[in-house]
Amino acid sequence: MGEDVRLRAVVALAQGMAAAHTPREFWRAAALGACAGLGGSFGALSVWERDHGRLRVLVNAGERAVGEEEFPDAETYPVHQFPEITEFLHERWTVGAGPHAWLESADAPVATGRVQGLRRRGRCCCVVAPIVLHGRAWGELYVARPAGAKPFAEADADFATVLAAVVAAGIAQAERLEEVRKLAFTDPLTGLANRRAVDARLDEAIERYRADGSVVSLVVCDLNGLKRVNDTHGHAVGDRLLERFGSVLSRCGARLPGALAARLGGDEFCLLTVGPSADEVVAAAEELCVRAAELELGEGVACGVASTGDPIGPLRSARRLFRLADAAQYRAKAARSAKPVVAGRDGTVVRLADAPPGGRDRRRFRDAPTVELPPEP
Repeated sequence: MGEDVRLRAVVALAQGMAAAHTPREFWRAAALGACAGLGGSFGALSVWERDHGRLRVLVNAGERAVGEEEFPDAETYPVHQFPEITEFLHERWTVGAGPHAWLESADAPVATGRVQGLRRRGRCCCVVAPIVLHGRAWGELYVARPAGAKPFAEADADFATVLAAVVAAGIAQAERLEEVRKLAFTDPLTGLANRRAVDARLDEAIERYRADGSVVSLVVCDLNGLKRVNDTHGHAVGDRLLERFGSVLSRCGARLPGALAARLGGDEFCLLTVGPSADEVVAAAEELCVRAAELELGEGVACGVASTGDPIGPLRSARRLFRLADAAQYRAKAARSAKPVVAGRDGTVVRLADAPPGGRDRRRFRDAPTVELPPEP
């Protein structure tokens, strides 16, 4: 293979990985790019899960054999059956050499696990290139050719080592971007999701509600007594209270499959769910109120719930669900309620959230018009 052809293969591999928008797209681009560059018919990307002592296949790309899934859920191989990924690397590094790909052939005299795999799937040979990230073996890049094809040569192993290095660089970049993404959608103090993450997930949730009627629920919480704690004990103690409440919120949200626990800012938190019934969400909110009341130094939590599973009227936008949950939370705070107030079950909440601007005693809800407060009962 000419140098120009290989250079184009490296560029195509890098461009394919850079264009990926999801991890699966990235895995497929890496496997297919390496497969094309090496003139193979099949490519796979696997990760070494050290804690489980196994290789886990992320993607099978190209001409797959019977039973091979493109994105397998549970295709794993114990590392002791494929010791090359560890022993081969360690042996080379002990003498100062870097990682290098190796070749396997279906007609090898010793039927190792890889050789048996080649024979079973009708392939003549493969090249296996270790992927090294941050000085450690991350996994492997595997490219095979079909029965009857020209076997790989040592020059192919050399080039596979180069391609594996390109893939490793792509993985490192993807990890950095993922870290940036996490930071963009994570509250740095509590580790919960932030308002940006809630807005994005809520928009998706409302689309699901419109498409198939999935129940969407929002629990909005206001942690009571934070200002007093900050003024009396200092902001470090106040931050600790916020962290502890965040843990309580996460724990209560765990009983609702797929729930997103978030800190909206300051002393305001929320839970967003898609799927669980309104009663299940209210039960979790009730538990949250009980556990929050038990926090040292805190004064409990004001909690409001709005769910499409309750009679809240038409839901034209995500903002309306937020207004309803916020209005319910405000009612809970005004009444010093030890339990959550639920929109659609408390007769004043819907009217409070949807009331037009007016009156001199007003409160502006998040993303909502100014409303006149109803008289306290």
